Amino acid sequence: MLKRILRVLFTLAGGTLGYILGDWTIKHNFLSSLGIVALASIQGILFILFSIIFIGLIFYFISPFLSALIINAMDYLERSVQKVPISEIVFAVLGALVGLVVSVLLSSLIRVESVIVTIITIIVTVIIMVLFADVSVKKKEEILAMVANMKKLPSGKDGKNKNSSKEISKVLDTSVIIDGRIFDLCQTGFIEGPLVIPSFVLDELRHIADSGDGLKRTRGRRGLDILNKIQKELSIKVEIWEGDFKDVNEVDSKLLKLAQLLNGKVITNDYNLNKVAEFQGVPVLNINELANAIKPVVLPGEEMEIQIVKDGKEVGQGVAYLDDGTMIVVEEGRRFIGATIMVIVTSVLQTAAGRMIFAKPKEA
Repeated sequence: MLKRILRVLFTLAGGTLGYILGDWTIKHNFLSSLGIVALASIQGILFILFSIIFIGLIFYFISPFLSALIINAMDYLERSVQKVPISEIVFAVLGALVGLVVSVLLSSLIRVESVIVTIITIIVTVIIMVLFADVSVKKKEEILAMVANMKKLPSGKDGKNKNSSKEISKVLDTSVIIDGRIFDLCQTGFIEGPLVIPSFVLDELRHIADSGDGLKRTRGRRGLDILNKIQKELSIKVEIWEGDFKDVNEVDSKLLKLAQLLNGKVITNDYNLNKVAEFQGVPVLNINELANAIKPVVLPGEEMEIQIVKDGKEVGQGVAYLDDGTMIVVEEGRRFIGATIMVIVTSVLQTAAGRMIFAKPKEA
């Protein structure tokens, strides 16, 4: 059906072109220059020859080749478009429209009229449209985040004073989710506002949970369990940010960039991320700093059951880990590597970089 329509259109186009060519021949006395008297009958025959026999039939015969060429180009374009997400197509069109408006405004400033200037203007317009479309597609995640953030802004002064603290998004990083204490903080009500969990953090948690290392696998599964508990057992709002910054490789850099876009804060217990965030001016809520200001979870004299997994830095020391990754240094624990023993906590060292527990075997 499409081939027939294209063939008819090419034939009509050929006939129209032949009519225009015949009319031009008569108006410019082309027949007189050839010694032919331009009678009315001859003019009519000329229109028929140009309109039907020559141009019309030529286009009718070559139209199948042109139709096949157009159909192949349409098929290729359709296959290419199917591979592109609809969101990228929409942003590309919007960016191209913005580029077209900008180019029209710029071209209106040019007062010189000539063929060369017109050609240059068309080329520049196409370049600007392509440039704006490309930038729009690459920055779509940031544009969406900015629009979403604008919707959250309160409209009135009273609303700003009352609800601004509750509307500040709290972006969770991987370490603080695995740590688990974020659940207790949310449960007590010290953390307000929506918790934002980026999709790239979920991906990192899944990779850790699927790790071949037993300790990493346990930590990853613990993090996923903590997220499920927050969603199911707490009334605090939890948002999954479906997006990514493809031009950024490190997860920490993505977290800081997302916090800047949302005008939010990052909740972490990563000492290095805390310092980088301070340098970039991103507000940070450090769980370890909070724990350093309050009573530690483990007190000297308490007993706990642990498994010694490796030797420590000092002679005779053994090292164990809690589920949240807290390191336990056991004096004279090297001989118990691979065994599960009871230990007595001797001291707790709490810093902004994390918590470290020192203990000794109960039987020693």
